[in-house]
Amino acid sequence: MAKVNIRPLHDRVIIQRIEERTSAGGIVIPETAGDKPQRGKVMATGPGKIDNGTLSKLDVKVGDEVLFGKYSGTEVKVNGQDLLVMREEDIMGVIEN
Repeated sequence: MAKVNIRPLHDRVIIQRIEERTSAGGIVIPETAGDKPQRGKVMATGPGKIDNGTLSKLDVKVGDEVLFGKYSGTEVKVNGQDLLVMREEDIMGVIEN
């Protein structure tokens, strides 16, 4: 996992999409054949969300593999890497291995 030179603020996270997709039969589907993947790896996290003056830490951490909505986040390019910046609330779940 490459280090990202961006520090998200508040409850935002930086996610790198996981591009490889396979069909049920094990065939690798190229990136151009369909929609963008809706799963990725957390590369960086902000300190948390402030509610009523109290800091609530995030549930996700660097290295987690997560699922997110099709149109979630804002796409950015940092040091040649395509990344997503989104709020933690846009993450639907953490994939347990």
